[in-house]
Amino acid sequence: MDNGILQVTFAKPQGRVISIRYNGIENLLNYHGAENQGGYWDVFWSYPGSEHDAVMDTLDGTEFQAVVEREDQVEISFKRNWEPSLQYKFSYLNTDIRYVMLSGVSGFYTYSILEHDKSWPPFDIAEGRIAVKLDNRFSYMVISDNKQKEMPFASDREPPRGERLAYKEAVLLVDPSVPSLKGEVDDKYQYSLDNKDNKVHGWIDNDSTTGFWVITPSNEFKTGGPFKQDLTSHTGPTSLAMIIGDHYVGDNIHFRLQAGEYWKKTLGPIFFYLNSNLYQIQSEIQRVPARNQLWEDAKTQMQKEVNSWPYNFLASEEYLKSNQRGSVAGRLLTYDRYVSTNDKPIDFSYVGLALPGQPGSWQGECKGYQFWTRADADGNFIINNVIPGNYNLYAWVPGFVGDFMHNVTIFISAGCGINLGVLIFEPPRVGPTLWEIGIPDRSAAEFFIPDPNYRYPNKLYTKTVKYRQYGLWDRYTDFYPIDDLVYLVGISDYKRDWFFAHAPRKVGEEYHPTTWQIKFKISSTPKNSSYLLRIALAAAHMARLEVRVNKPLEEALFNTYLFGDGNAIARHGIHGFQRHYEVPIDGALLIEGENTIYLTTKGNFMFSGIMYDYIRFEGPPYGAKTPRKLLLKFN
Repeated sequence: MDNGILQVTFAKPQGRVISIRYNGIENLLNYHGAENQGGYWDVFWSYPGSEHDAVMDTLDGTEFQAVVEREDQVEISFKRNWEPSLQYKFSYLNTDIRYVMLSGVSGFYTYSILEHDKSWPPFDIAEGRIAVKLDNRFSYMVISDNKQKEMPFASDREPPRGERLAYKEAVLLVDPSVPSLKGEVDDKYQYSLDNKDNKVHGWIDNDSTTGFWVITPSNEFKTGGPFKQDLTSHTGPTSLAMIIGDHYVGDNIHFRLQAGEYWKKTLGPIFFYLNSNLYQIQSEIQRVPARNQLWEDAKTQMQKEVNSWPYNFLASEEYLKSNQRGSVAGRLLTYDRYVSTNDKPIDFSYVGLALPGQPGSWQGECKGYQFWTRADADGNFIINNVIPGNYNLYAWVPGFVGDFMHNVTIFISAGCGINLGVLIFEPPRVGPTLWEIGIPDRSAAEFFIPDPNYRYPNKLYTKTVKYRQYGLWDRYTDFYPIDDLVYLVGISDYKRDWFFAHAPRKVGEEYHPTTWQIKFKISSTPKNSSYLLRIALAAAHMARLEVRVNKPLEEALFNTYLFGDGNAIARHGIHGFQRHYEVPIDGALLIEGENTIYLTTKGNFMFSGIMYDYIRFEGPPYGAKTPRKLLLKFN
């Protein structure tokens, strides 16, 4: 494909991108014939229940077709149809990988149509993505306005230049090609983003004259909703468009196609944008404005793509245009009789459509489409360009614990405009707040995050988003080598005194369970009174939570099974899969004066642990339930 601005060359009929020629550069890609070079779609798949690692299938086509050939547009297709003779060799999918180039546009689009017939064997998908391996001339990575840096080469990660740390993705740069990176940690998980923030990222070349960017105009086809985190760009140089994946959530979002299950979905398009400038770099100080110009232009192009969604030029009937979609509008208000509008700042609500399920099930949903927006200050929302089908409407209100779901299945048809009217979210609560720790925002970011061990820094995060630093789980042992955390209600400050992760303590080469204490005073405990401890978790990994009140050696009042496998703590995630627990506490267990709640996390693995989102202690309910007081959302 060639539009006079760039030329893209493919291996036929496989469909792998083997060359991109642009701005006088013969090939922007690293391609020398290997399977994991160039640009390609792939899935990592396995048999149900398999204990072996997932196998990469690069979805190579067996049929090539030029679908559109006009002066203003070219669209090409690389197909592979599954048949029983391919069992055990490739994932059980029909695949149609499309590439589109438009006249006058400095880039190209790609999307895919994946299909699993109900007569085919079951299988699992751990990851589904697009990967682009760039030439080493691209050394400066840009993830966002405040996440930009010179990156090492892939060879810098190998011994003796690099030293592997606690897991293979994390490497200490001992003797990198770029001397200024010596002593830093390189780890691809340090550059993950939430889906809602992952709209454009990429690379700038050594001359600071050429940029390569991955633009995601919509997240409707991605798994897990707006708060699902995943990889972006990392050392290689590599750029990814992650679409299906377990990262940060684990088994709760694992993609499983069952025997007898039919599934078909259009993924993408993703836009690969290339830009350039006319800077002639004479000194290092000139690189800053040159790079800024490329980045700002990439963000401008991203916004153009977002505003153009859904596209009207794709040839496949599987990609629905705007006139084939519908919309949903309404107004979401929040009622909590124990809260006033002055208690805490209230942010705009997130409102979305996903496959029918349960409150909060959208965060583990991986097979359908999701459509999200944010309500305005008065609670009004509209969700446009929804693909026809059955949905539930879900919402989450920052500053309030819990998930909202409109308990009615909504059928979207082409051209429909549904108005749901006023909807009321009553956050879970049984009594007034006696005390609370943290902010209900689905994250542990507000808690104390330590500086990293001086041996393992990433200089990009010395002042901002410190949770992206490597090895912070072991810092708990540094701060609490013998005795565990004790939080004094009314005296302690969660920003300073509540460690961001309830991690095990390292003793020699072993990791031991830890017990945190929350101490609080009660002036009186009415007869036959009841209280409730409300615990919202931002993430958990291979841990069990136990709760005791005033008697640390007796049987737990509340405990969980071993849960969580998203690895959000080790992968610097600060949040993963949200969980919410209610622990009823009989007033007879409390005493007048000082009381202690004991939170024990059990897990003997270095990455075991829990990240709390929010903890609230609710007193006995009082008064009859009053008429609703509708709280509008204001910033």
